[in-house]
Amino acid sequence: MISLCDVGPRDGFQYEEKLIPTDLKRDVIEGLVAAGLRCIQVTSFVHPKWVPQMADAEALVARLPHHEGVVYTGLALNLRGVERAIAAGLTQVELSIATNETHSRDNANMTVAEGVAQAEAMIALALAHGLQVQLGFQTVFGYAAPGDTPLEKIEAMAARFADGGLESFSLADTTGMANPVMIKERVRALQAVVGDVPVVLHLHDTRGLGLANVVAGLECGITRFDTSLGGLGGCPFIPNATGNIPTEDTAYLLDQMGFETGIDINKVAEVTRKMATFLGRDFTGKLYRLV
Repeated sequence: MISLCDVGPRDGFQYEEKLIPTDLKRDVIEGLVAAGLRCIQVTSFVHPKWVPQMADAEALVARLPHHEGVVYTGLALNLRGVERAIAAGLTQVELSIATNETHSRDNANMTVAEGVAQAEAMIALALAHGLQVQLGFQTVFGYAAPGDTPLEKIEAMAARFADGGLESFSLADTTGMANPVMIKERVRALQAVVGDVPVVLHLHDTRGLGLANVVAGLECGITRFDTSLGGLGGCPFIPNATGNIPTEDTAYLLDQMGFETGIDINKVAEVTRKMATFLGRDFTGKLYRLV
């Protein structure tokens, strides 16, 4: 069984200038649940001054009905974000830290070491309140150029957190610079460090290699991937970056390869078309226009 976590309601929506009503966000999330998604990243707990689209984080979580076996997660980037996730009643929080010094300064105005120290405090707070924690590493496969984040540095960071009670590690191809060879090299190296802690791949399709990288991940034994309805998403710090690998396209690939996902591609596509109509444009995904 391959598990997909749709991050569109957070990673995709946060970059949209047109304000998406809370009720529409809830309907999208409910549509994804109806389509078989069992993990959905629903929001991020960030200051609304910086990400206005996420200003309704608590209100949205409060409106989401409980579904047995479905996990709603939220992204937190600092201690205040973790506190808000706890107060909102989430059972899992996702943290994300830089592994590349240049990216860390550009994105968070801190060094990697400062980000690691902050993450340790955030993890401790979340675990103390009973939340599961996924720790994400950004730009694992490169920031300004492919592979410019030293693998040894990432391995050392992973080792520091490997025994810290994490639910999972997420390896992000933030800039879409990964290729199948690099995926295999870095995934296998980090799997050797983190042991039994599951590894999730968060892939972007900026250079058109997203699905090829999924196959490379499968060959390494990866069973969990982040995807986004229609391929929504991107990165404001990466010029011309496209979004995440599309949920529909990834599910179709996996189905054709004989893997079970439990996802109804047609139902995901219905949700994607609804959002494309609302936002008034086509998305990068292909399958939502074909099924």
